[in-house]
Amino acid sequence: MSRPALPAPAKLVVGAFTAERDLIVPVAQKLSEKFGDIDLISNWFAFDFTDYYEPEMGTGLLRRMMAFKNLVSQDSLAEIKHATNEIEAQYSSKDRRRINIDPGYLLRERFVLATGKNFSHRIYTGRGIYADLTLVYQKGAFRPLPWTYPDYIAPDMLDFLQRVRSKYIFDLKEIKEKHHD
Repeated sequence: MSRPALPAPAKLVVGAFTAERDLIVPVAQKLSEKFGDIDLISNWFAFDFTDYYEPEMGTGLLRRMMAFKNLVSQDSLAEIKHATNEIEAQYSSKDRRRINIDPGYLLRERFVLATGKNFSHRIYTGRGIYADLTLVYQKGAFRPLPWTYPDYIAPDMLDFLQRVRSKYIFDLKEIKEKHHD
């Protein structure tokens, strides 16, 4: 018989893409006000794996990833997605998003994104939000799944997520040491 136990806290990771690079500053500030300090931020990545968002957001889209110092409960994913949707809406113009914000969380063994869209591999978390298992960590690296979006397989993205994972493991050790003091 398995015994229910609380899961480990997760590292909050938020990606944002936009055609307006300057928009990342106020958006990152809003995210920090909501979720705490950002402790890792990526370089800009070209967001050119799809043209799906171009009619709404324009061309020349760029993505930036942020990881937050404060660890989060895995069951807070729906609440986090609703909060990032509100920030997106604050920066919308004429019913068009100027920035797309994708929250998720990282654990030692996986990377999960939040989405409002159901699909066979997505698990409902409540409040209209699903958890998308995006990457699994096996044999020393994040590995894609058949449904993983191409931008999450790109080497620069995987390198950033590896750095986030290392920081997450460090964060967990710090928490453990504080509880032993």
